[in-house]
Amino acid sequence: MTKKSSCYLDAMAMLEAADEIHSPQVCEQALQHMAQDITRDLGETYPLVLAVMGGAVVFTGKLLPLLKFPLDFDYIHITRYGDRLQGGEFEWLREPYEVAGRDVLVLDDILDEGHTMKAIVAEIMARGANSCHSAVFANKLLPKNKAITADYVGLDVPNRFVFGFGMDAKKLWRNLDGIYAMSEPD
Repeated sequence: MTKKSSCYLDAMAMLEAADEIHSPQVCEQALQHMAQDITRDLGETYPLVLAVMGGAVVFTGKLLPLLKFPLDFDYIHITRYGDRLQGGEFEWLREPYEVAGRDVLVLDDILDEGHTMKAIVAEIMARGANSCHSAVFANKLLPKNKAITADYVGLDVPNRFVFGFGMDAKKLWRNLDGIYAMSEPD
């Protein structure tokens, strides 16, 4: 068996063993609600929308066409892990530009403990933004308080390893249009 076919089979087995948390239809409805709320709050501000790479790609690509108002778009890239398994200092791989005097909306795939989003919002405000709002498609329900809460949330997800809709599992399945959770050991 070739490596490629082994990886394919492993990926398919992972998906088959996973639990569907939110169907594609539920995800689409959540996007529509988010777009309505963002339009209500930011539709007349000509905001700068910043996507956090790489998980926010799918969420951003699906949300932007639903925002029927003028906006500027750019992306940022920040990491806290690098080669490590545990978070450390934040490293900006691509910093936000030209945020001074702007109303900014930051898009990310998931809000876990909130440390990264808190650092992003603080940096944007320190650079002179008028305001900085955050939108995440998935909000992980944790048994403890988060460093920050998002202004706009698509869907809540359980405190499990979730994937799909931009979130990956072992670098796989960002492209799914629903949200799944890895199977839990018995």
